[in-house]
Amino acid sequence: MTFENASMVIEFILLGITDQPDLKIPFFLLFFVGYMITVLGNLTLIILIGLNSHLHTPMYFLLFNLSFIDLCYSSVITPKMLMSFIQKKNIISYTGCMIQLYFFCFFVISECYVLTSMAYDRYVAICNPLLYNVTLSSKVCCYLMLGSYFMGFSGAMIHTGCILRLTFCDGNTINHYFCDLLPLLQISCTSTYINEIELFIVAGKDIIVPTIIIFISYGFILFSVLKIKSTESRSKAFSTCSSHMLAVSLFFGSGAFMYLKPTSALSINKGKFSSLFYTIVVPMMNPLIYSLRNKDVKAALRKTLNRRIFSS
Repeated sequence: MTFENASMVIEFILLGITDQPDLKIPFFLLFFVGYMITVLGNLTLIILIGLNSHLHTPMYFLLFNLSFIDLCYSSVITPKMLMSFIQKKNIISYTGCMIQLYFFCFFVISECYVLTSMAYDRYVAICNPLLYNVTLSSKVCCYLMLGSYFMGFSGAMIHTGCILRLTFCDGNTINHYFCDLLPLLQISCTSTYINEIELFIVAGKDIIVPTIIIFISYGFILFSVLKIKSTESRSKAFSTCSSHMLAVSLFFGSGAFMYLKPTSALSINKGKFSSLFYTIVVPMMNPLIYSLRNKDVKAALRKTLNRRIFSS
């Protein structure tokens, strides 16, 4: 993709989360620690799943991809955001802004469909456990992930292509901490009507369609679980889904609040707060949600640490 600039703007200024000097250092430390937790948590999950053969199952293959995506799109945004706390002007070039926008859209849309695939995985595991290995074979899992990444690729191309058609005259100050779609629309000096329609359709499709599929999957899961007579088995079935349900609620809830409303109705400060959830909080929380509530992951961590200790 060639990033052709139809405007006179060659760079943007990212205002960041706050312009109050007293808050910049505390915010820097807070988000730096959060980013370190995100990197460490997701890298740990990726390494554990890769090293332990008993985790080479469909569920953990999907979790591997979720951790990879969380690590990548957090790294696309957070390092640049941290610069806004220590620099007087956090400047990003026009090309850099478009690249950041493209990769953000690619990873965040891919995550929508990876979470959907994980809901389908739980549906098969609980509703058709005898056919689990056949239904979710290695080939099927690869197709699910290829489809997720393709949706991310195509959605990012559409979003970025529509932004490239806009003209930015003298407005080069983005009241945000990264190059997101809505803040860019707000500083354009040309009509954004087509962009708003495109955003509502494409973003709506990437939020509503996965949400419907997830709800249908959990509807069937709930129906199957309620038919289980054993209280212990029923509790175990619910516990296998609770981590995913929590991750889905955080991710899709904050995304829907941000994108499924007219740009004129969006408060910039509320938009920043909502963005923090799916760009900072969710990538940090996912490895904690899936590891602290998962006996297999905790066992794999102990096994890997013991192996390393005894080998040294």
